[in-house]
Amino acid sequence: MNQTIEELTMIESHLRELSELLISVVNDGASIGFLSPLAHSAAMNYWQNALDQNIILLVSKMDNRIVGTVQIHLCTKQNGKNRAEIAKMMVHPQFRQKGIGRRLMQKAEERAKKEGRTLLVLDTVEGAPSNHLYTSLGFVQGGRIPDYAASPFGELEATIIYYKQI
Repeated sequence: MNQTIEELTMIESHLRELSELLISVVNDGASIGFLSPLAHSAAMNYWQNALDQNIILLVSKMDNRIVGTVQIHLCTKQNGKNRAEIAKMMVHPQFRQKGIGRRLMQKAEERAKKEGRTLLVLDTVEGAPSNHLYTSLGFVQGGRIPDYAASPFGELEATIIYYKQI
C-alpha cells in the first residue's frame, strides 16, 4: 500500500471520509473528545467547523483513502507564539500498527517547526497505546490529571499531559 501525508486546507471534498474515520476511531474506544456511539451528524458537524487559520490538518492516505489525521493548533496568545498543541491524532482501527501515527507525528513536528514553534504539547488518556508512541518520539510526561474526561463509553479517565521541545 502506498502511504502519503498531505495538508488539507479545505474540508468539503473530504467531509464524508473524515467523518467516517472519526466515527470509526471513537466507536473503537479512542478518547478524542466524543462519546460512543458517535452520530454521523455530529461527526459531520465537527469536521465542518474544524479548520481555521490557526489549525493545520494533516491527513495520511493509503491508496488514496484517508486513514489517519493529526491537527496542529497554533497558540495565538501573545505569550505563547512559541508553542502548538497536537490534537485529534487518529488512525483508523484497520490501519493501526503500520507506522501511520508515527509518520503523522513526525510530519506534524516538521510543520510546527516551519511555523516557528519550539514547544509541542498534547494530552492523551492514561494507559492508551498512544502513550508509547509519544514517549518513543521524545515527548516527556509533564503530569497526570485524574478523572479528566469521560471515555467514549462514559467512564471518567485520567489524562497524561506531554510536551516536547523541538
